[in-house]
Amino acid sequence: MILSHIVAAGTNDAIGKNNQLLWHLPQDLKFFKNTTWAMPVIMGRKTFEAVGSKPLPGRYNIVVTRQDPLPGTQENLVFVPDIAAAIQAATEATGAKEIFIAGGAQIYDQTFAQADRIYMTRVHAAFEADAFYPAIDATAWDLLQSNHFNADEKHAYPFNVQVWERKKQVG
Repeated sequence: MILSHIVAAGTNDAIGKNNQLLWHLPQDLKFFKNTTWAMPVIMGRKTFEAVGSKPLPGRYNIVVTRQDPLPGTQENLVFVPDIAAAIQAATEATGAKEIFIAGGAQIYDQTFAQADRIYMTRVHAAFEADAFYPAIDATAWDLLQSNHFNADEKHAYPFNVQVWERKKQVG
């Protein structure tokens, strides 16, 4: 099983402020949807609230929270108390070969050491933020792919969509 992060971050690793994204990049949203479609997606409660407190369509949604879950049940949505339970739920419920961590900052921090792959949209601007993604150490990660997108009428900032993979330990 591959544990992957999927994230968009500014050049200063900013990912959000006041539980909101700092930009609107339709091409990045399309990349997120296409990459995570039909896969299990793990997110924290605040991220779940930021996406409207409803499951992302076409994905198995797992929300990590220490609070009582929302009343009622919804298809493709489960609440768990911690990361270990989230990974177990994703593995047991879907049998998927890849599990996606979709934020927020605390969930990224808690799973960074376990992550095998990072799908990073690097937005080419620095932002004032209160949530940040961990810095990617190029000595520990290989950049496998990077596609550049220019700013245009729909995208206020230029950005690169990158795929990073953790370097294999030798020995």
